[in-house]
Amino acid sequence: MQWKDLKARLLSAGSARISGEPADDFIAKSTAGPGAGGKGSVFFAMGSHRVKLAINPSSPVEIAHRGSGVADLYFEDQQIPGRLIQPGLHCPDQAFITVTESCIFSCRYCSVPSLSGKRKTIEEIMNLVESVRHRVSAISLTSGVAGSIEDEEAYVCEVIRHLSFFDLPIGVSIYPTDQTPDKLLALGVAEVKFNIEAATQELFAAICPGLDYDLLWRVLDRSVELFGKNRVFSNVIIGLGETDAEMETCINKLTSHGVIPVLRPLNPVAGFTGTPRPSAERLKTLYTMHARAIAAAGLDPSGALTMCTNCAGCDLVPGRDE
Repeated sequence: MQWKDLKARLLSAGSARISGEPADDFIAKSTAGPGAGGKGSVFFAMGSHRVKLAINPSSPVEIAHRGSGVADLYFEDQQIPGRLIQPGLHCPDQAFITVTESCIFSCRYCSVPSLSGKRKTIEEIMNLVESVRHRVSAISLTSGVAGSIEDEEAYVCEVIRHLSFFDLPIGVSIYPTDQTPDKLLALGVAEVKFNIEAATQELFAAICPGLDYDLLWRVLDRSVELFGKNRVFSNVIIGLGETDAEMETCINKLTSHGVIPVLRPLNPVAGFTGTPRPSAERLKTLYTMHARAIAAAGLDPSGALTMCTNCAGCDLVPGRDE
């Protein structure tokens, strides 16, 4: 089985149970987005390929840890040798940090508003990066919105000023104001990700009440002007109720604007608890559309320095998952 086919099936399953030797050093915790508050996840790798799977004792996927990261994956009557990857913070090779672990908005796919998270201090963030500095090549930041969008932006900018000490590429994904791209570029940020989340404006309005769809498109366009080719990204969730045709239209619109789409399979939590994850066949169909649109626009996700496209654990990524 080719890697793309295996990964699509694993992403559709979404989880794994862990057996064998203790694997605590290989478990990543999430404090942002749909995965926040769970039991953690592991990254299983074959060669240069990787997939992130949430830990679930009842999963149909088993990862048997043999020790020192060596592992076998058991799935659909196959035994697949590989390894577990030790994360930096949240994902391999990066210090991926959630600045504020709470949010005033209530996007239906996201668990964060139901958690009693806090805002990390700058000292805490600096200490976190320092603790993994020897095994990361980038820093990525995301954040909820604790009070106001403007206040969150100002705080994240102050965090970035301090993180410049480490002289590593920094990627940022926050809910923006119109001025956010300009401010982040002035601080030396390498890449940005502003998420339109849903394939259509109608779905966005239903799923992300209070957020501004038109603002996000303005900010994405401004970001491409400032950061250039292959440095601007946007998450689109697969499985919110969109059709394949609607997703293809969204993918083509993003790539035609110079934005690299990040197609994220739905994690069925919060308002989508009980909703089936996208099937492997659908993920592969959308991957084909994605790859075609990326190539037509002359974009290349394989050069991403930070954030989700660099990690490539949660999604099928053209140029990374062939």
